[in-house]
Amino acid sequence: MAESSAVTQFPSVSSSSSGAEPSAPGGGGGSPGACPALGAKSCGSSCADSFVSSYSSQPVSIFSTSQVHDLIFWRDVKKTGFVFGTTLIVLLSLAAFSVISVVSYLILALLSVTISFRVYKSVIQAVQKSEEGHPFKAYLDLDITLSSEAFHNYVNAAMVHVNRALKLIIRLFLVEDLVDSLKLAVFMWLMTYVGAVFNGITLLILGELLVFSVPIVYEKYKTQIDHYIGIARDQTKSIVEKIQAKLPGIAKKKAE
Repeated sequence: MAESSAVTQFPSVSSSSSGAEPSAPGGGGGSPGACPALGAKSCGSSCADSFVSSYSSQPVSIFSTSQVHDLIFWRDVKKTGFVFGTTLIVLLSLAAFSVISVVSYLILALLSVTISFRVYKSVIQAVQKSEEGHPFKAYLDLDITLSSEAFHNYVNAAMVHVNRALKLIIRLFLVEDLVDSLKLAVFMWLMTYVGAVFNGITLLILGELLVFSVPIVYEKYKTQIDHYIGIARDQTKSIVEKIQAKLPGIAKKKAE
């Protein structure tokens, strides 16, 4: 039983370095990630089918912390450039056109690519008289349904942040801490001037530029930036302490 349970664990993507014995002919008992000794077309089809069947029942994680970190720090220049360029073009399009027009053009562009590729592969298969099948079969067979367990996990994770945000809002608007509420008031006052100059799409474009530029700049000049941030933090802390000392009730609360 121990051996059979070990076999049913998640499949390994590559088994070239393992010393596993080959499966019996026609048995199909080998590793799902390994291609059998077949022709190139059969090998590609077998690998795609085994990949889909192995991972279709597992919940798909779209993003992870490490992937986002690698993305904004330009670890893979091609991938980051593609994401950055695509999102920037979409935001610039939204700034010039309506949402309906942008979404319609994006769907038309995607359909143009997929339909053209589908027709191209069909013509190639007809000329070469091959039976490779649908070019997107591996993706069509992929199970992308969201299980109830995964849905509840996402909802529970989101509820933690929602409850934290609600608690913070109540603290600020009901003035649990006078200094924090004053900070929010000053920030909102400054945002009125920002809103008079920029609209929402412009702020999103600036935010994207900052997200894809500030982390890499900070990584290169970390020492100098930390030095100036420390100076600014110390000065801000001293100013806040002076304000707290002059406000009624704050000094008394600290003394207690």
